[in-house]
Amino acid sequence: MSKRIKWYFDFISPFSYLQLKKLEQVKHPLEIEMIPVLFAGLLKKWGHKGPAELEPKRLDTYKFCQWYADTHDIPFQVPQAHPFNPLSYLRLCIALGSTPGNIHDIFNFLWGECPPAHQAEAIQGLAKRLGVTHLDQLLSDPKVKTELISNTESAIKDGVYGVPTFVINKQRFWGLDQMDMMLDFLERGMMIDAGEYARLTKLPYGIRRS
Repeated sequence: MSKRIKWYFDFISPFSYLQLKKLEQVKHPLEIEMIPVLFAGLLKKWGHKGPAELEPKRLDTYKFCQWYADTHDIPFQVPQAHPFNPLSYLRLCIALGSTPGNIHDIFNFLWGECPPAHQAEAIQGLAKRLGVTHLDQLLSDPKVKTELISNTESAIKDGVYGVPTFVINKQRFWGLDQMDMMLDFLERGMMIDAGEYARLTKLPYGIRRS
């Protein structure tokens, strides 16, 4: 359990919210470095699209997330408009130190309470709740903007292509459905680079789409 655990997330992602809620249920609390990143920056780097950018997948994603939340007793409401621009929320998070408490508060606001569709109104209400004054000054702080860029670049260096993703000892665990695999890796020291896993790391392509 002494391994460094990094968790990359973006508030735009319902899967990040649901995974955070599942983390609350882990029997042995984990020491996790929570790192906000811009999901759009990852998409641009790797040249693919988010689930909400493909119309059929968008609807299926929302339905799955609602079902998952309902069956796991997690408060959940898709925001009144999605995708939304997460930049202000990410910058607010960083300006407040990216603390677990503030991360939980922002996620709960966005995905547990169905905030107003008008984003300026929504974030003003959130800032007031968090006791934030001079919101515009915080969001425009060059240091905050630089940190978000740096976080996203660090994620890319770790090979992160989507959110949420855990990175532990250079091993990536992407998505809500890999959380059990991540916990198994921590608990058992699963040999993820040995045996059949080692063969997978060198598996040749049979064909590539041009």
